[in-house]
Order: sequence, then structure tokens, then C-alpha cells
Amino acid sequence: MTSPYEHLFVRKMPNCLDDLVNEGAGSGVVEPPNIGEALALMRSQEVPESKIHLTYCWITECDSPVEWVKEHVHDYDEVLIWHGNDPTDPDHLGAEIYFDIEGVRHTVTTSGSVYIPAGVRHCPLGFTRVDRPFRFSALSLSPNYASADKTA
Repeated sequence: MTSPYEHLFVRKMPNCLDDLVNEGAGSGVVEPPNIGEALALMRSQEVPESKIHLTYCWITECDSPVEWVKEHVHDYDEVLIWHGNDPTDPDHLGAEIYFDIEGVRHTVTTSGSVYIPAGVRHCPLGFTRVDRPFRFSALSLSPNYASADKTA
């Protein structure tokens, strides 16, 4: 018997690079070579009932600064998440990320996340260095990822 909830599962994460209008080539920034495939964990295209858009990708090593995401704003809240891959030290990111909120630069060197309220201008986002791969996720509290910027 088939479960009546099967339609709520994403069992094969699709590539969602076309959704990401503020990152890499979608924003006019050269796609960095250390950015892995953008995969959709949850979005309304696969699960129409979904009220969120959740993606992830692996970020691999680089030894010189890389800019990935241009400055933008959304009309919904967003959570950006980054976490290392060392199960014995979950705080160890193995990288240095730079990230701006309303023009104020922040440096991140540990696993963690940041909450971006709707209407708050954020990014650029990039990597000063990446010593070991880590996973980066974006949770949009909206069924679709979009920019509120008229130019994006």
C-alpha cells in the first residue's frame, strides 16, 4: 500500500541553480570553481504544499579569496547555514567566510547560521579561504527563492 504522505517527500534532490538569481553566474558573478552543485532539499516545485525553499551545496577548498553572492534583499526572512564536516569537532568549519549585513562586514570561522529578516540588505558573501569542504544551506521562509531587487 502506498502512503498518502509520499507526495511530501523529496527523494532525489534536483539541481536548483536556476533558482539562485543572486549567486554566481545567475547574478553576473563568475561561478567560483569551489562551489558544488546547488541542490534543492525542499521547495514548492517538488512539494506544492511547501512554505519554504531549502537548498544546499558543498563548498570545497580554495586558497585565495572568492566572491560568490552579490548584495541583495528579499521580501521574506532567510536563514543561511554553514557547517563543517568533522564529526569529532562540529564547530570546526575549516574555512573563513565573509558576509555583509546592511554594509557591515562579518567574518565567520565556525559552523553556525545567520537569520536575515525580510527587507534587510545582505551580502556580498564569499570565502577568504577554505581548508576543507563544508556544507552551505539557504533556508528561505518562502516557497520560492527570489530577490526583491528590481535589477536581479
